[in-house]
Amino acid sequence: MAPSSQKALFLKERQGKFVVAETPVPKPGPGEVLVRVLATSLNPIDWKIHKYGIWVEDYPAILGNDLSGVVEQVGEGVSEWKVGDRVFAQAQVIPHTFASFQQYALVSSATLAKVPENISIDEAASLPVTLSAAYVGLYQSAPDGLGLTPPTSSETQGVYGGTPLVIIGGTGSVGQNVIQLAKLSGCSPIIATASPSQFEHLKSLGATHVFDRKLSATELKAAISAICPIPLKYAFDAISIPETQEIAHNALDEGGQIAIISPIAISPADGKSARRVIGLLRTPKNRELLETLYHDKISGWLESGVIKPNNVEVLPGGLKGIPEGLERLQAGKVSRSKLIARPHED
Repeated sequence: MAPSSQKALFLKERQGKFVVAETPVPKPGPGEVLVRVLATSLNPIDWKIHKYGIWVEDYPAILGNDLSGVVEQVGEGVSEWKVGDRVFAQAQVIPHTFASFQQYALVSSATLAKVPENISIDEAASLPVTLSAAYVGLYQSAPDGLGLTPPTSSETQGVYGGTPLVIIGGTGSVGQNVIQLAKLSGCSPIIATASPSQFEHLKSLGATHVFDRKLSATELKAAISAICPIPLKYAFDAISIPETQEIAHNALDEGGQIAIISPIAISPADGKSARRVIGLLRTPKNRELLETLYHDKISGWLESGVIKPNNVEVLPGGLKGIPEGLERLQAGKVSRSKLIARPHED
């Protein structure tokens, strides 16, 4: 049985300070599951909410968008999950009872995924936000994604053979997930940009070609044109600062589309278009797409090795270690790994 109270990391006020405090453990309603949060990962959106005061209106607030753990209690009508099951999910900061920077959180049973035996709890917590961004960016219909057919059946896997895709920023968590999903969809060639030290790792995930991220827009376009037998129609900017958006736009041929995970900072020309990707569960359009991913597909893909989790770094101090981790993320001092906190540790 769940306790009546728990520890949570509160943001006391907009752009204010973080503090660990006691709060009641929520009770699951119909169709909901209470998860004992054993691991949560940190994402850029967490420090952006803190720094810029965006999205959240009610304070004190609890942030955190990724969780993994074990089922503690199930609500009315939930029959497929039982107490003790290892699960992971994309969390939500609104309402904060669904956020992950706390010891217990609510999750809709339809968006829970099983943690397979070959994946650790920490690794599972590294996945949801960046996996959702990659999945929505590739498979959501316009204007919210590139509109490719999701690889959810044997009939739709591998159908994009001969269709090239460029990923700007392959080393980050989003970029790595885009590469793996593109491979599952059959895209070829799969072209990524990265530091030379990461070339072999990205090729092991499915990239067929990796170019130095320091190439100019003109140099990258020439390198892509040399290996693409047909016009390049799809690009995914997994960094999405203004400079990389320009590089992705330049790489595309006429009529191409770019998936962008930050506000659009370019003015597409030559019939090209930019797709603003928001990988949130709470939009009805995304929920339908992502429920299939989490409820039906991702556990099997992880178990078979089709999708590999991120490298992880566990922060010391449990919830108290999160603010310093967010500062590192904001300063760009985290590379090729996800920062993980364990809420039940001190």
